[in-house]
Amino acid sequence: MRHVIPEPVARQPWQMLIPLFALVAFGATVLFSAAGGSMQPFATSHLIRFAMFLGAASLMAMMRREWVIMLAYPIYVAVLLLLVAVEAIGAMGGGSQRWLPLGPIVLQPSELMKPAIVLALARFYDSLPHGMITSWRALLPAGGLIALPMALVLMQPDLGTALAIAFGGAVVMLLAGLPMRWFVAAGAIGVVAAPLAFFFGLKEYQQRRVTTFMDPESDPLGAGYHITQSKIAIGSGGFSGKGFNEGSQSHLNYLPEPHTDFVFATMAEEWGFIGGMFVLAMFFLILRWGMGVARASQDRFARLLAAGMTLTMFFFVAINLLMVMGFAPVVGIPLPFMSHGGSSMMTNMICIGSLLMVNRWNREAPRARFE
Repeated sequence: MRHVIPEPVARQPWQMLIPLFALVAFGATVLFSAAGGSMQPFATSHLIRFAMFLGAASLMAMMRREWVIMLAYPIYVAVLLLLVAVEAIGAMGGGSQRWLPLGPIVLQPSELMKPAIVLALARFYDSLPHGMITSWRALLPAGGLIALPMALVLMQPDLGTALAIAFGGAVVMLLAGLPMRWFVAAGAIGVVAAPLAFFFGLKEYQQRRVTTFMDPESDPLGAGYHITQSKIAIGSGGFSGKGFNEGSQSHLNYLPEPHTDFVFATMAEEWGFIGGMFVLAMFFLILRWGMGVARASQDRFARLLAAGMTLTMFFFVAINLLMVMGFAPVVGIPLPFMSHGGSSMMTNMICIGSLLMVNRWNREAPRARFE
């Protein structure tokens, strides 16, 4: 069989690529239905974006470890400067200032910071001597790397992305071996500070999202409308769904954002529990492969980079699914590889490209390093 299949094809990680292709294709099918049975305007652009970013991920996979380490901090600084530029000249949309017009394209720099913070912290802890991992030198600089972009993103305001940046940074810190007592202390501080952050740090609409999450039925036609309609759509799908292109919640415009944040609800109404389990199984296979790449890595930088990128994708999946089912506030995090949106696709394909890159490093590692 090895002689029949060309070597460049055989060595690709098909155990991840096949579930990825299946998710993207299923997402295009759901987006086709969300548009009322048309490839435009969602499904076609979804597939084109995936193809473009898959090409970019393939190029990323060719990068050498030395180049990536050298570029880690410059990439972080460049994205940080883009976030500053958003505050100065960014475009407004939906009451938020998150986008940067760059000629024919509109960029959301906060999306780039999600993988950039993982890359920067992996570089930081790779260069830190093991003896310093329990000292303040392992905590304060890393905390500053996380706090700067979080502050800029919260000014936009974009709570969901700020939380994603914090999660990615915290994951790398945990995997780097920082003492667990520091995370327990940070959690205790967070619990104490949460009421202050709620009343003085959140905008009024963000406060409504939190209170609505706890009791969506208190305002079913106002702040609780998104969650209520999403739960109706998911519940009405039953075991096998209403059938392809037969979703009444999305087609009759009861379900808000059926092609982006609530694409899982659109899918569940038409494909039911079976469709939901298929989506979860595909994500499980992709994330399991990513963690396998991290475990196979022979150096600290590659291990932290691969695990950080994998768990960043896990955060997007977990928060979106919890959100559409009413177990988390609506924070505007799309479902990877299924939701329509260039910024989300770009971020997640950067994570995939990083994993392909580390996987190649592992494959090409000298034999002596495994013995």
